[in-house]
Amino acid sequence: MTILDIIEKKRDKKELSKEEIEFFVSGYTKEEITDYQAAALVMAIYINGMTDEEIANLSLAMAHSGEILDLSKLNKIIVDKHSTGGVGDKVSLILLPLVASLGVPVAKMSGRGLGFTGGTVDKLESIPGYKTDITINKFLKNVEKIGISMISQTLNLAPADKKLYSLRDSISCVESIPLIASSIMSKKIASGAQKIVIDVTVGKGAFMKNLHDAEKLAKEMISIGKLAGRETVCVLTNMDEPLGKSIGNSLEVKEAIEALNGKIADDVKSVVLELGSYMLVLARVTNDLEKAKNMLNENLNNGKAYKKFAQLVEMQGGDISYLSDLENFETSKYVEPIYSEKSGYIYSIDAKEIGKLACSLGAGRVRKEDKIDHSVGVVLTKKVGDYVTKDEILAYLHINNPEQLETAKENIKKIIKIRKEKAEKPKTIIKVIK
Repeated sequence: MTILDIIEKKRDKKELSKEEIEFFVSGYTKEEITDYQAAALVMAIYINGMTDEEIANLSLAMAHSGEILDLSKLNKIIVDKHSTGGVGDKVSLILLPLVASLGVPVAKMSGRGLGFTGGTVDKLESIPGYKTDITINKFLKNVEKIGISMISQTLNLAPADKKLYSLRDSISCVESIPLIASSIMSKKIASGAQKIVIDVTVGKGAFMKNLHDAEKLAKEMISIGKLAGRETVCVLTNMDEPLGKSIGNSLEVKEAIEALNGKIADDVKSVVLELGSYMLVLARVTNDLEKAKNMLNENLNNGKAYKKFAQLVEMQGGDISYLSDLENFETSKYVEPIYSEKSGYIYSIDAKEIGKLACSLGAGRVRKEDKIDHSVGVVLTKKVGDYVTKDEILAYLHINNPEQLETAKENIKKIIKIRKEKAEKPKTIIKVIK
């Protein structure tokens, strides 16, 4: 068996065997297969696609190319949650302590943001003292002790995926559903969870721009999950406009803390309850989705979810005084209100453009080595479907660089579109696939 044989086979639209896929993944990880050979195979996959079995075998091979997190010592069903990314997505900060408050262990490794989508690790690190880089032993002990730990990806999880993702990016082969599905699922399998709930975001601020592609991706991931023995549920959610009202790291943390105290935006609540109800059902807390939603709602309102978040922050070195007094968070030098120039209904707030704006202010990274400014971003006061009057405040810009102010003001006025005709509030939960 040689890499040339494998490239030729996929070039000719033939199905690769499990052994051939494992040979490729192992060889590329060990640098025995060159980038240009891997690029040829990736391009053949991009053009000709893969069968469900090929995708599952690729996912498993990439998952086993590095370390596998063993969660068996926790002696409970572990349900992992993943999002395909979005703008203003602070769901993990709310959902995971909430689920943990109902007795479902949360052992969560999260990523950093890149480009216009934010990362949970960056948001957590806006809480002074919070350590995301603790040892795996400490990580598991925290889960055993308080039922939750959220850290950065300290293990060498799916190194083959990291190499392949960089390669795909450099040869314009990112938007391949078999490769996206296997990338996500390889990391989920390596993370050790038995059950997986995936928030597949759809729309302008998401990787999947349309429903057809989102459904296809969801079905591929569920198929991989079945073949890998991981029960998987995909919830398709709307990402045409930002989720919630805050875009930016400490701004989103503050919104999440308010949500954990019962003051939660309708769209955020809808996503949290939908994902959370499936997590509780998969964890066998209940088999009734409506009962699960009621349980989650109760703990959002009675303080138990907030208390669990405070335990998490304290256990990982964070200053919990910031949770009880949001004024403690560092604020930007300039907080500029944006006024509506006319009356009417908001019919569009492009999530991607808002995310790019927040990123340009310093809330995100263009390159992995870029430093995050936790205090900057955008806070919306209105959402799609809301009525606004002339001179009413639409949003606040949080900025540290005064030279960016005028450009940012002009940009956000273009992004938030208003018209006279009534606009319907968008549906947050589009579909559930399982």
